[in-house]
Amino acid sequence: MILAVDIGNTNIVMGCIDEEQIYFVERAATDIGKTELEYAIQIKTILELHGINMNKIKGAIISSVVPPLVNIMKKAIAKIVDVKQMVVGPGIKTGLNICMDNPGQVGSDLVVDAVAGIQYYGAPLIVIDMGTATTISVIDEKNNYIGGMIFPGVKVSLESLVEKTSQLPRISLEAPKRTIGKNTIECMKSGIVYGQASCLDGMIERIEDELKMTTTVIATGGLAKEIVPHCKHEVIVDDELALKGLKIIYDKNIEESQHR
Repeated sequence: MILAVDIGNTNIVMGCIDEEQIYFVERAATDIGKTELEYAIQIKTILELHGINMNKIKGAIISSVVPPLVNIMKKAIAKIVDVKQMVVGPGIKTGLNICMDNPGQVGSDLVVDAVAGIQYYGAPLIVIDMGTATTISVIDEKNNYIGGMIFPGVKVSLESLVEKTSQLPRISLEAPKRTIGKNTIECMKSGIVYGQASCLDGMIERIEDELKMTTTVIATGGLAKEIVPHCKHEVIVDDELALKGLKIIYDKNIEESQHR
């Protein structure tokens, strides 16, 4: 069993996974002000809540788009379990062929999602990650990561809308009963939920037109379950995608080190 941690701008996703199953997936708020001790206590509490025997954790792997938190998280994990730790980045084998102008600019979260998507769903593939930003990754039929898109995430869009207007209220993220809103709150919910779903549908169509082929579409991230059900395209929601990718990368690098 390994501990897998994916540090995003808004949330930290963590879980324990082995060859047989994923034991849990939990989200905690990303806070660069927290100390290693505070994160250690938080992780230890989550493990205990899920009844995880820490003696069975044999390794840990971290991916992060928040560089200042990487060493803090490594030290936090070390306070709980004395195991080999990996960080997705330079020197780590992923097996992913990135066909970009600057492959090093591709976020580790996108790499992890793509690795899992290829193994579990096959290519050609579109991976949508709905977090602080909504990112779309495109993998062609030869398993090459060929590019993608980045645009404001659902909550970023909503917060900007509320902050930049004087009369629009804060709302919960849920779909209204109808597309054509009859009051301000219904109009906002329709615009955010159905608008985001329509955006995803439109991007999927444009990508498939450019590829000249249909694809499998996977969505992950904290807000995927709120938006994807309202898409007209078939989109598979996989909340465990990052953990699956981290496990694949961890195993690949353990095997590499054993063969040296």
